[in-house]
Amino acid sequence: MAIPVSETETFTADQKTASHIPLHYPNNNSNLTNVSYHYNPQVSQYHYGPYHPMKPFRLMLTDHLVISYKLYEKMDLYTPRKATKQEMLEFHSEDYVNFLQSITPEKTARLSDKKLAQFNIGDDCPVFDGMYDYSSIYAGASLDASRKLISGMSDIAINWSGGLHHAKKSEPSGFCYVNDIVLSILNLLRVHPRVMYIDIDLHHGDGVQEAFYTTDRVMTVSFHKFNGEFFPGTGSTDEIGVGKGKNYAINVPLKDGIDDDSYIRLFKLIMEPLITKFQPTCIVQQCGADSLGFDRLGCFNLNIRGHGECVKFIKSFGIPMLVLGGGGYTPRNVSRLWCYETSVLNDVTIDPKIPNYLPTYDWFGPDFSLHPQLEGRIDNKNSKKYLESVKLEILEQLRYLTHAPSVQMQEIPPDITGLTEEEEEIIKDLNLENDDDETRKSQNTKDESRDSEMMD
Repeated sequence: MAIPVSETETFTADQKTASHIPLHYPNNNSNLTNVSYHYNPQVSQYHYGPYHPMKPFRLMLTDHLVISYKLYEKMDLYTPRKATKQEMLEFHSEDYVNFLQSITPEKTARLSDKKLAQFNIGDDCPVFDGMYDYSSIYAGASLDASRKLISGMSDIAINWSGGLHHAKKSEPSGFCYVNDIVLSILNLLRVHPRVMYIDIDLHHGDGVQEAFYTTDRVMTVSFHKFNGEFFPGTGSTDEIGVGKGKNYAINVPLKDGIDDDSYIRLFKLIMEPLITKFQPTCIVQQCGADSLGFDRLGCFNLNIRGHGECVKFIKSFGIPMLVLGGGGYTPRNVSRLWCYETSVLNDVTIDPKIPNYLPTYDWFGPDFSLHPQLEGRIDNKNSKKYLESVKLEILEQLRYLTHAPSVQMQEIPPDITGLTEEEEEIIKDLNLENDDDETRKSQNTKDESRDSEMMD
């Protein structure tokens, strides 16, 4: 039986026609043509708890949408391995990683409140079954994506399970246990002299800012709600970095209800001069979906196209990109957004009507559209005067950056492939087998040649 395509009340395609209807149309506007998609289906099977707003199954919904639009035809697909403990230790403390590796819900009940507080375990960051494996899966996907950029196999690498920007060196924070963004940037810095991090989540990207607060090789730029109390309580314009990192931390504090036009205009007016001045050789963009309107924990009025316009704008600079997920607590809208942004990154246009053979089609009712109206729930408290003052303050900060920082790059570090010892042994054995085969073939050729000479 043929799979049906989307139909309207006035149009029904026959079977033959349906099999030839394209689900995406090329735009041909990009020079970043090699896009990779990094997804481990196991990541959506974990569960923070019945009342917790973070729902990893949103990643399954995203994957279903990407498949239904056949966007996989446009990308290189990878199922990445888990991050190893050693890879996590590139940023996180050993005590903390050991705790993540050993803690279980059963053991939690036997620990003192003091011990739990030491590692910030609580309602936001509970201990749940498979917590360490979950963290190693999404972190491994981001590291795999970074390696594809380093090797030049990808111009754009996507991992929607990543982008958990709050995790600190020695503790979880804001639903985030392992900071895959920091781990990926550290990996990229082995080859790239300058990396720019751009965060369009509703919440301040505090974990990433904190990790690179003293270096000029990473510029962190975060657009977020800020009033001094909203989680995580950081992200004012006077947080600019220290030491060599002074003026390389950029914060754009916003108020409730910002809409597409205001957000996009401010985003472009700030990002263009920052990219021009800093001249990053790679960009990491965190695309948290909680900045959309009608998000369960949100207070902005962005639509999916408005959010996606920020991704499209950064892509237009033609700089290699690592694109990650992040927050987002209304799963059907999170998956809509990340599917749409996958199409943007692949430079194709997709039908706004969601294909009706999607396994989770009912989740997207009653309109079954990729672009529901999400604005208008909250009044926009960002006046033109306020947004202009924020822009001027950031451009003033930019004046203190006289040139793009340079760094003396040594020879490319070893182990750039990120293979585990087990994988290296397997490859070594395969190479030995191939060498033995070639030796046997060569010997057989020589023997046949001698036999031929003797016959003559």
